[in-house]
Amino acid sequence: MKITNARVIVCSPGRNFVTLKIETDEGLTGIGDATLNGRELAVAAYLTEHVVPCLIGRDAHQIEDIWQYLYKGAYWRRGPVTMSAIAAVDTALWDIKAKAANMPLYQLLGGKSRTGVMVYGHANGSDIEHTVDEVLRYADMGYKAIRAQSGVPGLDKVYGIGQAGAKVYDPADASLPGEHDWSTEKYLQFAPKLFERVREKLGFEHHLLHDVHHRLTPIEAARLGKSLEPYNLFWIEDPTPAENQDAFKLIRQHTTTPIAVGEIFNSIWDCKDLIQNQLIDYIRATVVHAGGITHLRRIADLASMHQVRTGCHGATDLSPVCMGAALHFDMWVPNFGIQEYMKHTEETDAVFPHAYTFEQGMLHPGDAIGHGVDIDEKLAAKYPYERKYLPVNRLQHDGTLWNW
Repeated sequence: MKITNARVIVCSPGRNFVTLKIETDEGLTGIGDATLNGRELAVAAYLTEHVVPCLIGRDAHQIEDIWQYLYKGAYWRRGPVTMSAIAAVDTALWDIKAKAANMPLYQLLGGKSRTGVMVYGHANGSDIEHTVDEVLRYADMGYKAIRAQSGVPGLDKVYGIGQAGAKVYDPADASLPGEHDWSTEKYLQFAPKLFERVREKLGFEHHLLHDVHHRLTPIEAARLGKSLEPYNLFWIEDPTPAENQDAFKLIRQHTTTPIAVGEIFNSIWDCKDLIQNQLIDYIRATVVHAGGITHLRRIADLASMHQVRTGCHGATDLSPVCMGAALHFDMWVPNFGIQEYMKHTEETDAVFPHAYTFEQGMLHPGDAIGHGVDIDEKLAAKYPYERKYLPVNRLQHDGTLWNW
């Protein structure tokens, strides 16, 4: 089965998305997500100029060989643009292969390991009481796991908290980067109070998660983890920047609060030491940013050897194509932990019709052949690209640029 055509589709039905569509001489097509927040046009250009011409005429069944060709042939290996482009090709080819086999993708990967995929939702509030109300609302919707983020007294804008009245939280909210202020001292004093109140109202039957978003030094992250131990969090996410993997040793020495990291990782090399030294409990690498299903399977296999579970990133900067593929991966992977889930806008769901469904805290990929997600190209054309940036952070006391 030869690849006869491939094209890149960029659209913005609420968020910017980059989609690769591959066609074959047997009439089967597949799509893959290549979205890279803030770098969409760079990935689209790389795919169009450097990847698509190399695909034409190749056997669509040879997924591993094509993956190695694009990875090793690039010479400048890894990197977010390259790995997102490879992921789009890989996901589209797995979609085609499952369609050729006339089965859902999870069956091709090895079959179901569970009855459904436990997901966590995002409960965001402007203050503690607002956040508590949102957590309880998510619990009423059937979520068994809930991420809690709150505004911090004395800080104007805080990650995870949207504009008042906004239906969907979108951190990429301006055509140029906005500037937020940050105070580690205020945050560390506030966070335990938030979770004390949430547990007081919610109890301990639900899982609670929290995203630190790379804001802390290792010793500050250790202090946070220790202060949150009484509230039995499922994890704290991205407690400190992970470029220096050894930094997590210091956190591990001081707290038993589980740690998750990896949504911005591009390959197995970014997390090798963290996993082998058991410095994390959950790896959050994604289908779209970590080289597709082919490479994510290798990461999961390494993690399984060290009792680290998966917890794939699933925010709305990833298209429904990525979510659909991730859910099939989640159904199969033996060391599954949890899957992040943020609902897309109605416009996005219309552009990307999909088979996956939500029920009682679980997502189900459905039994459509392939990964179960399609793209309405005519509708996508009505939503042209819009330049959007994530914000940056500055320390409140002196204006030093900090980790956002």
